[in-house]
Amino acid sequence: MTRSFGEDIDNPDSDHVLRLRWRRLVEDELPGAAAARRWPVRLDHCFARILLDAACGAPWRTVIGAPAWRNAPRAILTTAIALGEACLAGDADLAALNRKSLAMRRAAKSGELAGASRDLFSEEAE
Repeated sequence: MTRSFGEDIDNPDSDHVLRLRWRRLVEDELPGAAAARRWPVRLDHCFARILLDAACGAPWRTVIGAPAWRNAPRAILTTAIALGEACLAGDADLAALNRKSLAMRRAAKSGELAGASRDLFSEEAE
């Protein structure tokens, strides 16, 4: 998948470009589209939470050390980017993903998460 800034994020040598793409997506593109899309979140860290929770299948801080943009495994970051791009394209429902992320976090906080997190993001859960 070639990006407009000229490097291939699927190339194993372009880890830096992948991380730059992530930051551009959550810090600029998603917040910039939030008002027009009437999304329930506007802040960059909220977009990061939603996408990373979905990609991890759990609250991301239980899987990735902060900062996520630097420490996320390539597979998780690639999944989160694809999901964010799908939200921008109108192919994924950011509000639904936000609700699922918040529900998963409530369940984790109350100790009810045990294996249920992946189900929250499955197609059947929508």
